[in-house]
Amino acid sequence: MSEETKVIAYKGFDKDMKCRGFQYEVGKEYECGGQIKACENGFHACENSLDVFGYYPPADSRYCEVEQSGDTDRDGNDSKIASGKIRIIREIGLKGIIEAGVKHILDKASKTNDAATNTGDQSAATNTGDQSAATNTGDWSAATNTGDHSAATNTGDHSAATNTGDHSAATNTGDWSAATNTGDWSAATNTGDQSAATNTGDQSVATNTGDQSAATNTGNWSAATNTGNWSAASVEGKESVAIVTGFDSKASGTAGCWIVLTERWKWDGETYLIKEVKAFKVDGEKINPGVYYKLINGEAVEAE
Repeated sequence: MSEETKVIAYKGFDKDMKCRGFQYEVGKEYECGGQIKACENGFHACENSLDVFGYYPPADSRYCEVEQSGDTDRDGNDSKIASGKIRIIREIGLKGIIEAGVKHILDKASKTNDAATNTGDQSAATNTGDQSAATNTGDWSAATNTGDHSAATNTGDHSAATNTGDHSAATNTGDWSAATNTGDWSAATNTGDQSAATNTGDQSVATNTGDQSAATNTGNWSAATNTGNWSAASVEGKESVAIVTGFDSKASGTAGCWIVLTERWKWDGETYLIKEVKAFKVDGEKINPGVYYKLINGEAVEAE
């Protein structure tokens, strides 16, 4: 790549905006010396935003849109790029990462499949009709449905199942993937590890069973459920519930909501047995809104 060429990509960070111990700031540009080599030297980011989940799981990460330039080198296993220069454009969060991933897949995919069913990799199945289904079993793909009473289903890794219609379901079983639903009375379900199930509709359910994953629901009277280990569940709507049942997981909610926390302990080094389960109301006194909590020794403790 020439010095003038610039690539828009996506990068993950820990909660302090650090990556491998290096501190970043939004709006700043950074440059490194030496030979740029993927996984060894340089600033790393991914062109396909969903690939970032493989390096920074959604349960406890921050995400930014970045601009890479200078010398570059590609990993070859996914869309990761190492570059000599990087500029942190803006923080986009989990929602932004998912939206960028869907757009990336649709831009790369063939749009000629009239049946809205695609089993090929890097493809798209799109359906805007009511009472319809968009199904995709290929990797790095997207199943998108905007109709009511519909279903968007994707079983491939690094993929996105997106549904904006009411009474609908977006389902994804692949790792490092996203199931997103913005309709009311709907369900976004993801069973893959390091993935995200997101639902913004009222009276809806966001469910994630994979490890190191995130279940997020911003609708009212809704539920965000995560059964994976080292995962997170959060709710932002009124009268909603965030539930975590996995080992070392956390939950948060807005004022008036409830969080259900599970404490587990290791037995034989691999099996995580339940020690205790407790429910807490986000009252602004003992449990603060927007703060993640874990259950430790029977008490709700702020997650680090």
